[in-house]
Amino acid sequence: MKNDMSVVIAQPRGFCAGVDRAIEIVEAALKKWGSPVYVRHEIVHNKYVVEDLKKKGAIFVDELNECPDDRPVIFSAHGVPKSVPEEAKNRNLLFIDATCPLVSKVHIEAERYSNRGLQIIMIGHEGHPETLGTMGQLPVGEVLLVETVEDVKRLKPRDPKKLAYVTQTTLSMDDTRDISEELKRKFPLIVEPHKEDICYATTNRQLAVKELAKQVEAILIIGSENSSNSQRLVEVGEKAGCNYVRLVEDKSKVDWSAFDKIKKVGISAGASAPEVLINELVSEFKSRFSTRVNLLPVVQENVSFKIPKALRK
Repeated sequence: MKNDMSVVIAQPRGFCAGVDRAIEIVEAALKKWGSPVYVRHEIVHNKYVVEDLKKKGAIFVDELNECPDDRPVIFSAHGVPKSVPEEAKNRNLLFIDATCPLVSKVHIEAERYSNRGLQIIMIGHEGHPETLGTMGQLPVGEVLLVETVEDVKRLKPRDPKKLAYVTQTTLSMDDTRDISEELKRKFPLIVEPHKEDICYATTNRQLAVKELAKQVEAILIIGSENSSNSQRLVEVGEKAGCNYVRLVEDKSKVDWSAFDKIKKVGISAGASAPEVLINELVSEFKSRFSTRVNLLPVVQENVSFKIPKALRK
């Protein structure tokens, strides 16, 4: 006889509007120009999505010098430094920018601040494509990166009275709050983002995981290791008091022995994880346990972004 298991699925979870748009851009480009279509960096940070697009004819590269002159190239949803479209224009490449509009908003914000003579401080993760893209909107030295409150304490800007800050869109709201508070304490005249930079989807998924943590004994977050927003969901679940929170790429990566004594598990997914992986995980629970499935609706989402005009029918 199978043990009882209650599975609670967070809502919202998985794909956000920016990820939907980026994937749609690659698929529309393949339809319009045939394969191969080149994509600079992973279009979104999810192995399943990348492998699926490869099967359809997308070729993923690290830099433009790996792209031929006669095929379209797409820039990933995380955004790119200004030097990348400039290089593409110099080579007369046909390129489509799949940068999430909410990331583009941060790029525009940073430029506006810079035009006012302000040096920018970016709260973000070093080496993450989105951070590299945002910092690359301005000349070297114009954007200073901080990852922790300690980084803020060590910061030595050009002029402490002429500063503004922006944030990576996929960070933890709570961690970012601590860092921004320290920035405001140390630099009282610092200019804050006009509107919160952390995107709606990141915020909503974190709120849903916080609610999930109150109701379950364990949480599984579906997402890839290199997905910043998925990693943050794990941290949020742990901070909210859940003792067992794990990031898993798919059902095959679950340590099923951990569920011998657990009776109630929560499931969510990062903004770049497809629903098919959640469905497969739920099916696996049903095959192993006598499973009851419930949804935990926390926020209703109805955001969508249009794909570029060049790809619209």
